[in-house]
Amino acid sequence: MLPQAPKKESRRNVWAKVESKDYNTNQIFNYMKKGTIIILVMCFVFGVQNLWAQEKKQASIAFYNLENLFDTIDSPMPGDFPWTPGGDKIWNTERYTHKLNNLSYVIQHLDGNEDEAGPDILGVCEVENRDVLEDLIATESLQKSNYGIVHYDSPDHRGIDVGLLYRKANFEVLNSRSVTLTFPGEDYNTRDQLVVSGNLQGELIHVIVNHWPSRRGGPEKSEPRRIAAAKLTKSIIDSIRNTDPKAKIAVMGDLNDDPTNKSVTEILNATPKKEEVKGTKLYNPLAILLTDDRGTLNYRGDWFLFDQIMFSTPWLTDKNIELLDYNIFDQDAVKVQADNKYKGDPLRTHAGKLYLKGYSDHFSVFTIWGFDN
Repeated sequence: MLPQAPKKESRRNVWAKVESKDYNTNQIFNYMKKGTIIILVMCFVFGVQNLWAQEKKQASIAFYNLENLFDTIDSPMPGDFPWTPGGDKIWNTERYTHKLNNLSYVIQHLDGNEDEAGPDILGVCEVENRDVLEDLIATESLQKSNYGIVHYDSPDHRGIDVGLLYRKANFEVLNSRSVTLTFPGEDYNTRDQLVVSGNLQGELIHVIVNHWPSRRGGPEKSEPRRIAAAKLTKSIIDSIRNTDPKAKIAVMGDLNDDPTNKSVTEILNATPKKEEVKGTKLYNPLAILLTDDRGTLNYRGDWFLFDQIMFSTPWLTDKNIELLDYNIFDQDAVKVQADNKYKGDPLRTHAGKLYLKGYSDHFSVFTIWGFDN
């Protein structure tokens, strides 16, 4: 008979024999050597995985309509008197401070990272001036984020502007400009469009922040103004592409139009379908979130998604970049909780002259990207 091969023993038996001194020293050494190799291989694998995880950086890009963020000072600019102690809103320091703290609560939740506070890039609208943005980033919740500000005064008839907040540690501003939208032969002034170029996680990107003309007078009557705004945005996009055909462009704002309106689908050529995004098309991921029960604002029982963030094709074709998440920030804290027809709507600051102690009449939106550097 051939001799039988010795049975393999479990590590528990090996260590039992060591303790009882009933085991060959060379066998112990061989077991230990094999175990060491296995451990070293596992350490290498996990080490590489951890290295990959560390190299993959995240960046958040968000937008928020701040609903009439005015200070309490009556300035020479038109439109701000209601937001003073003597105005209809009875706007005072206490209410202003409460508003800033409410807004900072929302902003600190738009980055997808519990260890940080606030997105890397945040477009905003309905701000009176640079001072209110300075006050906003000085709130306790946002101080550690070390935000920078890009802001220009607009000729808007309400005295409100758009702006950009950015985390200085993650975004480097290289250039910025403000582009005025005009209506020849019409006595109407609206918000400028803000264009900011810079490096985000080592990638050159271009951000266009918008707040298009409102629907006052009805959506059909006012549509030509938003078509004009969309054409201006498109001309800015084209000018950037003429310099760099592979430019990574992000278009954001309160467009006062839905993702299905002509200004977005035809003029900006935007779609929520990834497979259709090529050439000069824009990717509009948030568009699919608009339903009969969800959006970024509610008007007379109907939901709209005026607040959007769109991206040029190179954001999707660059293999080193990946869209990780996108959503509307509409958690219960920023919603109307009263059991009436307004339940679930954005908890706003004012309803006419009535002070509601809320946040904004719009929900904010955000996207989170992964970068392999």
